[in-house]
Amino acid sequence: MLKPQEILAKAGKQRKGQFLTISILVTTILVLIGYATYIRNTSWNDFTWGLFLMISSLVFRVGLEFLSLYRKESKLISLDNNTYKTYLKKHYRLRLGINYIITPVCFVVYVMGFTRLLPYFEREFSSGFYSYILFSGIISLLVIGGIVIYSVFTEHRFLRHLNKK
Repeated sequence: MLKPQEILAKAGKQRKGQFLTISILVTTILVLIGYATYIRNTSWNDFTWGLFLMISSLVFRVGLEFLSLYRKESKLISLDNNTYKTYLKKHYRLRLGINYIITPVCFVVYVMGFTRLLPYFEREFSSGFYSYILFSGIISLLVIGGIVIYSVFTEHRFLRHLNKK
């Protein structure tokens, strides 16, 4: 059975991971908004649609992370140890649902947005720079996918520890 200090330590580590995730997502959102502002494309086409898909999927995911973090923090303050442990079990079951359903949908929407930008990048940039964008984009998506998979396993492992008696 996990001791209260162990539960709090693990929850604190998870919290730091959530803040790191939020920081990365917000940085990406700011870069995309900065790029969209720089381009200032006033007509609605596949390019603006692609940027919109990328930005909206990230904003939705950041909102979910903040909501999840806020709810967990508010419960920590208001509940005793045993009730908080029960709440954490529910919380991480919900997080697993988010990670198995909503996160992949957001990821697919983001990839769809990115692929809508590629024809414009190919037309506007040199073949070398386009290759760099394509290569770095694919590598970035793989790294992000790896981080998501790692966080899912970490939260799943934490839930298993909470369920031990």
